[in-house]
Amino acid sequence: MIKILILILTLIFTFNVHAAESNKGSMPKHEWSFNGITGTFDRAALQRGFKVYREVCAGCHSMKLLYYRDLLDIGFSEAQVKAIAAEHDVLDGPNDEGEMFERPARPADRFVNPYLNDNEARANNNGAYPPDLSVITKARRYGEDYIYNLLMGYEDAPEEVEVGDGMYYNKWMDGNQIAMPAPIYDGSVDYDDGTDNNAAQLSEDVVTFLKWSAEPELEVRKNLGIKVILFFLVLGTIVYLAKNRLWREVH
Repeated sequence: MIKILILILTLIFTFNVHAAESNKGSMPKHEWSFNGITGTFDRAALQRGFKVYREVCAGCHSMKLLYYRDLLDIGFSEAQVKAIAAEHDVLDGPNDEGEMFERPARPADRFVNPYLNDNEARANNNGAYPPDLSVITKARRYGEDYIYNLLMGYEDAPEEVEVGDGMYYNKWMDGNQIAMPAPIYDGSVDYDDGTDNNAAQLSEDVVTFLKWSAEPELEVRKNLGIKVILFFLVLGTIVYLAKNRLWREVH
């Protein structure tokens, strides 16, 4: 049992090393608080990241899989969540007269989509559809590192590169051209807690929020994984010692 556990841990470590080596030189790695077997989400960063999403991203990008009540998990109070939800109107009904009506959103409602439908979204974005951000860090190769580098990857195009109409040069986008203008820059969002609001910090915080939205169970899963590993280590040790005791007279 001990040998099997050692083999499994060795294979996991080897896989992680090979994965890191394969990524080296391609997509820059960023240090995240939630990485590693004991990594956790920084609640202050999550709240700042939501502020960046609300003020910068929410005008174009939906988060269809999130409910406003989910914000309780990142440290907002019930009163704050109700106030955040009430900033938006949702279509409800029918009422007693059989008509649909608008009302302020409630914590039990999903995040309100900025557009009524996909066609409206494309029409307002030069024909490009802004993707839903609910699980964007899981939907893109390199995950959170890709999103972070994309946000920081806007720069002037080289002279030999011709950028299409309505497109912008980004060194991390496939083809190096993207329809979304640079959404984040130094000072684009003011933080209430006094945290430096340079572009790198804003990008890090919003990506942390997007990672949480894609994997809100991450901390629970890691805690459970640690407990399971410890359980099998203890069980394996007990079984090994018991085996030695029972079979020590057998040659």
